[in-house]
Amino acid sequence: VQLQASGGGLVRAGGSLRLSCVASGSIFSMDGMAWYRRAPGKFRELVAKITETTTDYGDSVKGRFTISRDGDANTVYLQMNSLKDEDTAVYLCHAWISTTDYWGEGTQVTIPA
Repeated sequence: VQLQASGGGLVRAGGSLRLSCVASGSIFSMDGMAWYRRAPGKFRELVAKITETTTDYGDSVKGRFTISRDGDANTVYLQMNSLKDEDTAVYLCHAWISTTDYWGEGTQVTIPA
């Protein structure tokens, strides 16, 4: 499984971005998909995850970010609204099938302070 993330950029605080993660195969063959982020000097953090039945969010993004998926496009999205400077990070796409993890290249999101 290959994952290709895109959609990052530089946006002012309060703005929005939508990240996309395109999978090389059907996303419905995966047990779940998620977005993580890694900020300078910080540990990798779960942002949001989605399975067939559930969605879950990190506390710092609840109410601002929304994860969704499009099976026809083999794509998972992360809609990010009301962005803050603390959201600045490399955002990583993740998928898992049973105990096997797959990671894509990150996409940089920068919110100037």
